[in-house]
Amino acid sequence: MKKKVALIFGITGQDGSYLTEFLLNKNYFVFGVKRRTSLIHTTRIDHIYEDRHLKPNLILKYGDVTDFSNVFHIISETNPDEIYNLAAQSNVGVSFELPEYTAQTDSIGTLRILEAIRILDKKKKKIKFYQASTSEIFGNSPDKPYSEKSRFAPASPYGTAKLYSYWITKNYREAYSIFAANGILFNHESPRRGENFISRKTIIGIINMLHGKQKCLYLGNLYARRDWGHAKEFVEAQWKILQQKKPDDFVIATGKNYSVKDLVNLVLKKVGIRYIWKKDKKGFEYAVSLSDKGHIKKSQVIIKQDKTYFRPNEVHDLKGNYSKAKRILKWKPKVSFDQLITEMIKKETENHKKLS
Repeated sequence: MKKKVALIFGITGQDGSYLTEFLLNKNYFVFGVKRRTSLIHTTRIDHIYEDRHLKPNLILKYGDVTDFSNVFHIISETNPDEIYNLAAQSNVGVSFELPEYTAQTDSIGTLRILEAIRILDKKKKKIKFYQASTSEIFGNSPDKPYSEKSRFAPASPYGTAKLYSYWITKNYREAYSIFAANGILFNHESPRRGENFISRKTIIGIINMLHGKQKCLYLGNLYARRDWGHAKEFVEAQWKILQQKKPDDFVIATGKNYSVKDLVNLVLKKVGIRYIWKKDKKGFEYAVSLSDKGHIKKSQVIIKQDKTYFRPNEVHDLKGNYSKAKRILKWKPKVSFDQLITEMIKKETENHKKLS
């Protein structure tokens, strides 16, 4: 039986690495697109790519979704059965500082891929296209928990850019009969998460403090609530979406949410730090250690709110309803929030020992 060919834009990211592993285990031939930079940024897939001579089912290509000629050439040359667009400027906070770049990658980047598929579909086989959408498109919509039928109200340049991608994917599906589907994924984390995302930033900061490499962890809004799942499980849902007979859109979530403060409290508890929360004169919260632990001293301020990390506009409460995915895709989350954080702490502790 001929191998299926998958093309992944954004292969070097968290989801790209897990999806690559998943597809290779499904006996796919995988092409991955990575941006050309002066720094090596293949850390998340090095363990797969380094043995490519023994398992030559993965080929990396230089590319960028901001360059249509490059996108068209790669799709034409690789002739994929499935395309997964995971490429994006994916940091919500950064999108306020780089709104135009975020739009170019997260909005028009998707359009470029779809336009290439539209042209090539007339000449070659039908290509199945997966667009990585996000819970941020719901913003502060009142229709909670959010499902495929909820109203959209993005509250950031990132959410707004992703909403364009969501709609253009649906538009191309309806206008040109392209197999184009959206996965509306809620927050999903893992040990491979970027260091500037709140889950991993919190864990790294607390472990650094235990080893004397950091004095305090500075955070923004402690009361933003998110629906956190495991990225490894979410990429399976991405694949399942493209295995359906007809293209459709699906919310992928856990149906449970926790605040940033819940996250911090859980990490502190798991590493054995006793603490108490207080407020300063301006109303900002901070956590104080109640005992000595590692390099952390009693009465040391270990967590502190910093207005620098507050966003110009905040999404307060995200929780997904994945009942459609459960019914049609036969998918449901298995890893709990507690298990996810435990895994991330264990991995970060191992990483610290390697660097020591």
